[in-house]
Amino acid sequence: MLQILTVCTGNICRSPLAEQLLRTRLADVAVVVSSAGTRAPEARPMTPEARHLAVNLGVAASDSDAHRSRFLTEAHLAEPDLIITMTREQRRTVAELAPARFRSTFTLREFARLASDVSNDDLRATVDESDEPSERLRSALAALAGRRGIALPPQDPADDDVIDPYRQSWEIYQQSAAQMLPALGAVETLIRTAATV
Repeated sequence: MLQILTVCTGNICRSPLAEQLLRTRLADVAVVVSSAGTRAPEARPMTPEARHLAVNLGVAASDSDAHRSRFLTEAHLAEPDLIITMTREQRRTVAELAPARFRSTFTLREFARLASDVSNDDLRATVDESDEPSERLRSALAALAGRRGIALPPQDPADDDVIDPYRQSWEIYQQSAAQMLPALGAVETLIRTAATV
């Protein structure tokens, strides 16, 4: 079974929204999606705005209601095949906690940027011939990580980050979600490719 971890700061806005959207979109795939925060207080619910976005985007209200934040630890990083952070700073925190996980850790928008340079056919050709989906996913992620030194970086490095809407206006929540949605589509495509090749 594939495992994905999404990471933000407080684990009450961006990472639970990404977690729940991926879980909903990939409901027909053998995947476990969870989330955590680099400075998360324990057991806080999603903000009302993030919950509203999730439900309006197709997440079951019970899924959003059940969410409780958790503080990211090294133990959370041991199992996931893919770790998705919302910012470069969070990616750096993951790398400091678990340096060996760097090649499977991407900011969400960085992932989409790197994946956009690889066609689905090229991705399928890259995927390992293993019968194990997690091995196929690791092969695909290694190919994406290898593009870090080849693909053109964004003109503004902040373009690899998803804006933090916490304590911001509803418009900022919407902007944050708008930055996430296309990138989540890229994650879904890669997961489906790894799961079904």
